[in-house]
Amino acid sequence: MKQMKWITLMVAVVAVVGCTKKDEPAPAAEEKAAAVEEDKPAAPSEPILPLPDKADVDMDKVLLGRSLYFDTALSGDGTISCATCHSLDHGGAEPRKTSIGINGHVGPINSPTVLNSSYNFVQFWDGRAKDLREQAEGPVSNPGEMGATWDGVIKRLSKNKEYVDSFAKLYPDGITKANVTDAIAEYETSLITPSRFDKYLKGDMTAITEAEKKGYETFKEVGCTSCHTGIIVGGTMFQKLGLVKDYFKDRGTPLTEADSGRYNITKKEQDRHFFKVPTLRNVELTAPYLHDGSQATLEETVKTMGSYQLGRDLSDAQVNSIVTFLKSLTGELPAHAKPQG
Repeated sequence: MKQMKWITLMVAVVAVVGCTKKDEPAPAAEEKAAAVEEDKPAAPSEPILPLPDKADVDMDKVLLGRSLYFDTALSGDGTISCATCHSLDHGGAEPRKTSIGINGHVGPINSPTVLNSSYNFVQFWDGRAKDLREQAEGPVSNPGEMGATWDGVIKRLSKNKEYVDSFAKLYPDGITKANVTDAIAEYETSLITPSRFDKYLKGDMTAITEAEKKGYETFKEVGCTSCHTGIIVGGTMFQKLGLVKDYFKDRGTPLTEADSGRYNITKKEQDRHFFKVPTLRNVELTAPYLHDGSQATLEETVKTMGSYQLGRDLSDAQVNSIVTFLKSLTGELPAHAKPQG
């Protein structure tokens, strides 16, 4: 009997450690999840919710935002666009450890995916932007990113008749910083990527393979859903990188300012090394991984997260099974996502 009590106690302790997280309110994420209530998942208790088939957006704003998203006129020297660091051909992220901005400036952090990003409860790894409009504003005037001034951008856009006409039709005050970021945010909101796994959640048991179903069960069993949950399988909370082991000590490279994560915004010591939990949708396409781009493969990342976040030494079989499931989260871009021609 004593042995059974001891085993029960240990299981309880592991469960508490695995679920320890830095929670913050996520009303926007909750509202968006509620918007897809009509898409009933296969099992209501599942920790992952299905994406809707399409976003509820203003398509005229979306198309204007698309033009702006791919336009290098938003950068100081006309060489950088939003798509430079958030490539739709790379899952909305970038194939580099950290971003490269104007004049070849090497940035401090890996760009997160823009796909399905409207469902994040905050934007950026450190959560410094509350929504996509705030997120779109920052990089343009950051000297290490797009290196422009908003006054300069507005002047350049105002010389383009197509932009002048498009803004006049959609916004009473024409081309302004607020309207530029609103259009870009509307476009980004439209970039949702339903996958085969969403069909499975909605009741199509044949939408994913038996191996993918097994991987999903493994994903849940080992504790990944302590953090990766909700409609985009992440994006609902902050979490400490190195929850049960010191990730940064073992990484073996000097700490950077970016490594401080949420602390850089709040200046609270308890927020050091906390980051927004990233979405796992389309994660197959977005290597390298983590905020520092230190993990080259999905297999490496799953193994690392098992160790530093869950305190588990995952077997190769478990890792491969989870990766198989994660690949079922790769979705399809909407038809309007890329410019025509």
